[in-house]
Amino acid sequence: MTRFHVRPEAITADRVVFDEQETRHLSRVLRLRPGDSVQVVDGRGTEFTVRLESIEGRAAAGTILTRSSAATESPLAVTLAQGIPKGDKMEWIVRTVTELGVARVVPLLTERTIVRLEPGRWRDRARRWQRVAKEAAKQCGRAVIPTVDPPRPLQEFADAAPAADLRLCLWEGEHRGLSEILDAARGPVASALLVVGPEGGLAAREVETLVARGFTSAGLGPRILRTETAGPVGVALLQGRFGDVGAPRRPVSKVIAPPIDPARVRAPASPAQPSGGGIGRGGDPGIHAGGVGGPGWPPAE
Repeated sequence: MTRFHVRPEAITADRVVFDEQETRHLSRVLRLRPGDSVQVVDGRGTEFTVRLESIEGRAAAGTILTRSSAATESPLAVTLAQGIPKGDKMEWIVRTVTELGVARVVPLLTERTIVRLEPGRWRDRARRWQRVAKEAAKQCGRAVIPTVDPPRPLQEFADAAPAADLRLCLWEGEHRGLSEILDAARGPVASALLVVGPEGGLAAREVETLVARGFTSAGLGPRILRTETAGPVGVALLQGRFGDVGAPRRPVSKVIAPPIDPARVRAPASPAQPSGGGIGRGGDPGIHAGGVGGPGWPPAE
């Protein structure tokens, strides 16, 4: 069944309203019609089965048939703070760690970051990375889209790093392996913050800055991994130890929605016919137009 992500405020009582982008996708790309059923997730961990009731112009609406708690989110909330690499490697990293269940990605500008852009262009990059996270969440069946923060300097991030049960940074100069450090972790671990450098890794003084703020440096073994490999490997090790990678699938219990009052359901309308000769490009996924690190951040779904 086709799956759509909507904002929580798009769901009221037994009704779901789709925005312009999702309406375009369901009507013009998938050619769905009133009476068809789709899956909807609200970004907070709830899944819905929805019957389409109307598709009109820039908006579509449907009635909730069933709802259930998604069993696709990890019990471990991982934030990956990733030094921005060259080219499209960041897209690959965002896509992969979304599949591995991260809750948040923080792109970092470090001493060895090669890419240097104006703030406005960083905003465009962040918008693209958030779109990649949304696409990856759809593909892997997640009910929550991880947040991709605006890029920020490592020093700024270190000074305001959020609390976490584990705060780690990967560094090739550290002789202790990540597995050893995870073995020594005491108490329940429900959250982890992992910092990874770009090409060339973190500089020694950056590691010192992080360690001074409560981070523990760790290595990934005898071989030096590429930055686009190191982050996902670190996340996978954390999720395998404290999360749900490798765990059995959890059952999903569905709740049938109460009967619908016919007076509240709009009569299905004829679907709007596409205009023009082709399919238009999709719109912005919800990233606001505020500057990098300014109003409008963090981006919406």
